[in-house]
Amino acid sequence: MEAYGVLLLMGVSGSGKSTVGTLLASELGWKFYDADDYHPEENRMKMSRGIPLNDQDRIPWLYKLHGILLREIASGERVVLACSALKKMYRDILIRGKDGTPRKHDKLGKEEEPPEVKLFVVHLSGSFEVISGRLLKRKGHFMPPKLLQSQFNTLEPPSAPENFIQISVDKELSEIITTIMEALKVQ
Repeated sequence: MEAYGVLLLMGVSGSGKSTVGTLLASELGWKFYDADDYHPEENRMKMSRGIPLNDQDRIPWLYKLHGILLREIASGERVVLACSALKKMYRDILIRGKDGTPRKHDKLGKEEEPPEVKLFVVHLSGSFEVISGRLLKRKGHFMPPKLLQSQFNTLEPPSAPENFIQISVDKELSEIITTIMEALKVQ
Protein backbone atom coordinates (compact mmCIF):
# COMPACT_ATOMS: atom_id res chain seq x y z
CA MET A 1 0.00 0.00 0.00
CA GLU A 2 2.95 2.34 0.50
CA ALA A 3 3.76 2.46 -3.22
CA TYR A 4 0.94 4.82 -4.20
CA GLY A 5 0.55 8.41 -3.10
CA VAL A 6 -2.72 8.89 -4.95
CA LEU A 7 -5.75 6.71 -5.44
CA LEU A 8 -7.74 7.98 -8.43
CA LEU A 9 -11.44 7.15 -8.58
CA MET A 10 -12.36 7.62 -12.22
CA GLY A 11 -15.45 7.14 -14.35
CA VAL A 12 -18.25 8.99 -16.02
CA SER A 13 -20.45 11.45 -14.16
CA GLY A 14 -22.81 9.62 -11.80
CA SER A 15 -20.55 6.59 -11.27
CA GLY A 16 -20.16 7.39 -7.55
CA LYS A 17 -16.65 8.84 -7.48
CA SER A 18 -17.36 11.48 -4.82
CA THR A 19 -19.41 9.18 -2.59
CA VAL A 20 -16.86 6.34 -2.74
CA GLY A 21 -13.95 8.79 -2.45
CA THR A 22 -15.26 10.49 0.68
CA LEU A 23 -15.80 7.17 2.46
CA LEU A 24 -12.52 5.69 1.26
CA ALA A 25 -10.46 8.72 2.32
CA SER A 26 -12.06 8.56 5.74
CA GLU A 27 -11.35 4.83 6.02
CA LEU A 28 -7.71 5.25 4.93
CA GLY A 29 -7.04 8.50 6.78
CA TRP A 30 -6.02 10.17 3.51
CA LYS A 31 -6.96 13.59 2.15
CA PHE A 32 -9.90 13.72 -0.25
CA TYR A 33 -10.15 15.96 -3.29
CA ASP A 34 -13.12 16.18 -5.63
CA ALA A 35 -11.82 17.38 -8.99
CA ASP A 36 -15.19 18.98 -9.78
CA ASP A 37 -14.42 21.58 -7.09
CA TYR A 38 -11.48 22.79 -9.21
CA HIS A 39 -13.24 23.32 -12.55
CA PRO A 40 -12.99 26.94 -13.67
CA GLU A 41 -16.29 28.79 -13.83
CA GLU A 42 -16.19 28.72 -17.66
CA ASN A 43 -16.21 24.90 -17.62
CA ARG A 44 -19.09 24.81 -15.17
CA MET A 45 -21.09 27.28 -17.26
CA LYS A 46 -20.39 25.35 -20.46
CA MET A 47 -21.58 22.07 -18.92
CA SER A 48 -24.63 23.66 -17.32
CA ARG A 49 -25.62 24.87 -20.83
CA GLY A 50 -25.41 21.26 -22.04
CA ILE A 51 -22.12 21.68 -23.95
CA PRO A 52 -19.60 18.86 -23.42
CA LEU A 53 -16.07 19.82 -22.40
CA ASN A 54 -13.25 19.22 -24.86
CA ASP A 55 -9.52 18.66 -24.36
CA GLN A 56 -8.82 22.42 -24.38
CA ASP A 57 -11.28 22.83 -21.50
CA ARG A 58 -10.00 19.90 -19.48
CA ILE A 59 -6.21 20.07 -19.87
CA PRO A 60 -5.58 23.26 -17.81
CA TRP A 61 -7.86 21.83 -15.11
CA LEU A 62 -5.84 18.58 -15.09
CA TYR A 63 -2.53 20.54 -14.86
CA LYS A 64 -3.92 22.32 -11.80
CA LEU A 65 -4.90 18.97 -10.23
CA HIS A 66 -1.42 17.56 -10.94
CA GLY A 67 0.09 20.53 -9.09
CA ILE A 68 -2.19 19.93 -6.10
CA LEU A 69 -1.25 16.24 -6.03
CA LEU A 70 2.49 17.00 -6.20
CA ARG A 71 2.18 19.53 -3.37
CA GLU A 72 0.30 17.06 -1.16
CA ILE A 73 2.72 14.21 -1.83
CA ALA A 74 5.73 16.48 -1.20
CA SER A 75 4.26 17.34 2.21
CA GLY A 76 3.85 13.64 3.03
CA GLU A 77 0.11 13.42 2.41
CA ARG A 78 -1.65 10.63 0.57
CA VAL A 79 -4.68 11.48 -1.50
CA VAL A 80 -7.93 10.03 -2.79
CA LEU A 81 -8.91 11.99 -5.91
CA ALA A 82 -12.37 11.74 -7.46
CA CYS A 83 -11.88 12.79 -11.10
CA SER A 84 -13.53 11.64 -14.31
CA ALA A 85 -10.08 11.27 -16.01
CA LEU A 86 -11.90 9.77 -18.98
CA LYS A 87 -8.93 9.48 -21.36
CA LYS A 88 -5.53 7.86 -20.85
CA MET A 89 -3.98 11.19 -21.82
CA TYR A 90 -5.81 12.83 -18.89
CA ARG A 91 -4.53 10.22 -16.46
CA ASP A 92 -1.02 10.73 -17.87
CA ILE A 93 -1.31 14.46 -17.12
CA LEU A 94 -2.32 13.67 -13.54
CA ILE A 95 0.84 11.53 -13.28
CA ARG A 96 3.36 13.67 -15.18
CA GLY A 97 1.89 17.15 -15.51
CA LYS A 98 2.75 19.22 -18.54
CA ASP A 99 4.84 17.58 -21.21
CA GLY A 100 7.53 20.00 -22.15
CA THR A 101 7.82 21.48 -18.68
CA PRO A 102 11.34 22.85 -18.40
CA ARG A 103 13.55 20.22 -16.80
CA LYS A 104 15.38 21.09 -13.62
CA HIS A 105 19.09 20.46 -13.29
CA ASP A 106 20.91 19.21 -10.23
CA LYS A 107 24.07 20.77 -8.77
CA LEU A 108 26.24 18.96 -11.31
CA GLY A 109 24.16 20.24 -14.21
CA LYS A 110 22.57 16.84 -14.82
CA GLU A 111 18.95 16.96 -15.94
CA GLU A 112 16.54 15.74 -13.29
CA GLU A 113 13.46 13.75 -14.09
CA PRO A 114 10.28 15.73 -13.42
CA PRO A 115 8.37 14.46 -10.40
CA GLU A 116 5.68 11.90 -11.11
CA VAL A 117 2.61 11.06 -9.11
CA LYS A 118 2.35 7.37 -8.20
CA LEU A 119 -1.24 6.71 -9.19
CA PHE A 120 -3.48 3.72 -8.53
CA VAL A 121 -6.63 3.90 -10.65
CA VAL A 122 -10.04 2.59 -9.61
CA HIS A 123 -12.42 2.66 -12.57
CA LEU A 124 -16.01 2.77 -11.36
CA SER A 125 -17.87 1.37 -14.35
CA GLY A 126 -21.49 0.76 -15.16
CA SER A 127 -23.97 0.65 -18.00
CA PHE A 128 -25.39 3.80 -19.54
CA GLU A 129 -28.84 2.82 -18.26
CA VAL A 130 -27.77 2.39 -14.62
CA ILE A 131 -25.70 5.56 -14.51
CA SER A 132 -28.24 7.73 -16.36
CA GLY A 133 -30.86 6.57 -13.82
CA ARG A 134 -28.57 7.78 -11.03
CA LEU A 135 -28.01 11.14 -12.72
CA LEU A 136 -31.73 11.72 -13.11
CA LYS A 137 -32.07 11.46 -9.30
CA ARG A 138 -29.13 13.78 -8.58
CA LYS A 139 -29.98 17.36 -7.60
CA GLY A 140 -27.95 20.56 -7.74
CA HIS A 141 -25.01 19.41 -9.88
CA PHE A 142 -23.75 21.48 -12.81
CA MET A 143 -23.40 18.39 -15.03
CA PRO A 144 -26.77 17.73 -16.71
CA PRO A 145 -27.77 14.11 -17.47
CA LYS A 146 -27.96 14.88 -21.20
CA LEU A 147 -24.13 15.13 -21.29
CA LEU A 148 -23.67 11.55 -20.10
CA GLN A 149 -23.51 10.08 -23.62
CA SER A 150 -20.64 12.44 -24.50
CA GLN A 151 -18.74 11.11 -21.46
CA PHE A 152 -19.29 7.50 -22.53
CA ASN A 153 -18.11 8.47 -26.03
CA THR A 154 -14.92 10.00 -24.59
CA LEU A 155 -14.22 7.21 -22.06
CA GLU A 156 -11.01 5.24 -22.55
CA PRO A 157 -11.07 2.61 -19.78
CA PRO A 158 -7.70 2.00 -18.15
CA SER A 159 -5.56 -0.83 -19.49
CA ALA A 160 -2.07 -2.24 -18.97
CA PRO A 161 0.47 -0.88 -18.18
CA GLU A 162 -1.72 1.41 -16.01
CA ASN A 163 -2.07 0.28 -12.39
CA PHE A 164 -5.80 -0.17 -12.04
CA ILE A 165 -8.81 -2.18 -11.02
CA GLN A 166 -12.30 -1.94 -12.43
CA ILE A 167 -15.34 -2.18 -10.16
CA SER A 168 -18.98 -2.33 -11.19
CA VAL A 169 -21.19 0.41 -9.76
CA ASP A 170 -23.90 -2.25 -9.40
CA LYS A 171 -22.17 -3.48 -6.22
CA GLU A 172 -23.13 -2.26 -2.76
CA LEU A 173 -21.10 0.70 -1.52
CA SER A 174 -19.58 -1.37 1.31
CA GLU A 175 -18.50 -4.03 -1.20
CA ILE A 176 -16.88 -1.40 -3.43
CA ILE A 177 -14.91 0.01 -0.46
CA THR A 178 -13.84 -3.49 0.66
CA THR A 179 -12.70 -4.39 -2.89
CA ILE A 180 -10.59 -1.23 -3.13
CA MET A 181 -9.06 -1.77 0.31
CA GLU A 182 -8.15 -5.35 -0.62
CA ALA A 183 -6.61 -4.22 -3.91
CA LEU A 184 -4.48 -1.64 -2.08
CA LYS A 185 -3.11 -4.32 0.26
CA VAL A 186 -1.94 -6.34 -2.75
CA GLN A 187 -0.21 -3.37 -4.41
